[in-house]
Amino acid sequence: MPTSAFWRRHFLLHFAAVFALGFWVVQQTRPVELPDLHLAEGERLACVSYAPYHKPGQSPFDPHQRISREQIAADLAALAKITHCVRIYATDQGLENVPELAAHYGLKVLLGAWIGRDAANNRAQIEMAVQLANRYPETVRAVIVGNEVLLRREQSEAALRAMLDEVKSRVRVPVTYADVWEFWLRHPDLAASVDFATIHILPYWEDDPVAVEHAVEHVAAIRERMMRTLNKPVLIGETGWPSAGRERENARPGIVEQARFMRVFIRAAHDRGWDYNFIEAIDQPWKRLSEGTVGGYWGVLDADLNAKFPLQGAVRERASALPFLLASLIGAFVCGAVGLHTGTRRWRWLVGVAIGAWAGGMAWLGYEHALVAWRDWTEWLALGAVTMAGAGLVLALVAWWARLIFALRLFVLFGATVGALLLLADPRYRDFPLALYALPLPALLTLRGLSWRIGREEKICAALIAVCGIGRWLMEPMNPQAQAWAALCVLLAVCAITSKASTVPTAAQSQL
Repeated sequence: MPTSAFWRRHFLLHFAAVFALGFWVVQQTRPVELPDLHLAEGERLACVSYAPYHKPGQSPFDPHQRISREQIAADLAALAKITHCVRIYATDQGLENVPELAAHYGLKVLLGAWIGRDAANNRAQIEMAVQLANRYPETVRAVIVGNEVLLRREQSEAALRAMLDEVKSRVRVPVTYADVWEFWLRHPDLAASVDFATIHILPYWEDDPVAVEHAVEHVAAIRERMMRTLNKPVLIGETGWPSAGRERENARPGIVEQARFMRVFIRAAHDRGWDYNFIEAIDQPWKRLSEGTVGGYWGVLDADLNAKFPLQGAVRERASALPFLLASLIGAFVCGAVGLHTGTRRWRWLVGVAIGAWAGGMAWLGYEHALVAWRDWTEWLALGAVTMAGAGLVLALVAWWARLIFALRLFVLFGATVGALLLLADPRYRDFPLALYALPLPALLTLRGLSWRIGREEKICAALIAVCGIGRWLMEPMNPQAQAWAALCVLLAVCAITSKASTVPTAAQSQL
């Protein structure tokens, strides 16, 4: 039967973990000093990518979607305060109204015709782009025929060249094509069919991701290389940094990182005379379906058209630690009350309080992540069930509901197994679910110390979790999130694999 020394050790361990977690969260509220972006009177961003699908339920994937003129007008009115120009990617679903409305707000337009595999849709896009460019020649800066078509392998270089040549013959404004810089290197002859090359340089998405501290240097180097290679004027058609999502090696999304990149890049671009378009104007939650969490949070403004950070002064990753601290206190109170109700002895009761504080704090961090990452009701249902199982396991341990402990622990380990397998097999657009599976970790470690019986199914899950977690880390060893995930997976596995056979007498369970 566990001694008082056992419970004292676990209390100290869990209390230290709670203290470290709280310190980390509070540190995120610390103001980070960044280079100020000093813009002269009337100076704004050169251009920003604009898509109007930022309200709930809006998506270009919906063929019946049509954004109202009123919403586009409100968006452009907000954007006119921060930029001189907007880039759009298509000419349907209400976007055909952008040139007219942009002219009203004094904005220029980089007008995109979306090119894909559908020949009929391609023709409609081109015809509308030509019509709008000729109708609003003072507003349309250029026509961009196709965006990353070669990257998606939806058209050949020859087909694109034919489209570009046709549009050039029918409009009086410059014509270009947009793609990531590597695909311009693979198709340099395409430069002969454009008035200038539109290249995308996204340090976060590079095959070898670039940390934000070196991202602007990387953009500058690639721009110079492309100008020499293509012998054409270059527009940086997309560059930016995400404010949420998974880390890629040392390229970490975040509010502070996005603010740092934007301030440093725009100052460098203005000082050096670069022509650029920043991605993007407004957060696009719909992009999470195809690009994961990170895809939805590249905006200068959030989905409600609020600025994410100031252009001068310090920036905080987290506005306040108070919600987290309150959640931790609530978790500690609930578990403490349950322990008192069941007559738990002092040190075991303190362990329950510490586990509750950890679980409450992790539950809040998980909720914050869910708000930005969970995309539909199936994810809320499935991942919410795992969250409830983790919280239930904590309460089951504190109250000593033995029958529930078996079921909830297996449920949590099975969920972690599925998550670890998915991250190993298809990681590019998946976040590391750290808070989700860290929530029940102290409870699992305590059960291991109690030599709670482990079933064969749990041992299989534990082995898979460990192998997949370590495998994910080996594929991106410099990624701090991958390192944390591997450590969490190993700890989850240890909770199941190394436990001894049960030594807890049934009659003595209420005495623990």
